Amino acid sequence: TVHLMESGGGSVQSGGSLTLSCVWPGDPACMGWFRQGLRAPDREREGIAAIEVDGSIEYADSVKGRFTIARDKASHILYLQMNNLQPEDTAMYYCAADVIDYGLDDKYNWWGQGTQVTVSS
Repeated sequence: TVHLMESGGGSVQSGGSLTLSCVWPGDPACMGWFRQGLRAPDREREGIAAIEVDGSIEYADSVKGRFTIARDKASHILYLQMNNLQPEDTAMYYCAADVIDYGLDDKYNWWGQGTQVTVSS
């Protein structure tokens, strides 16, 4: 079992920024950021950013150009820089890891507990 821990969530106004962090133990693997809203149709867990073992990066269209994923392998920290946040970005954000490159698919084996992001208009 791999224990992941997210931090950095909070409440911001529309147009604001937040940086999420995820600490993971062990060797680098494929890692991703997901989010899940409180109400349908946003209850589906959405993959928003992923970074693979070879360093290639993938973003969901909903965050492309606003969010940036980065990984510090030496410190075992995964980041998600979120700019120009909008109310529709309000969700619980999770990081996930696996030895298989799942990209934005939520088949990852290891998940954190989540950190809440709330954006007000």
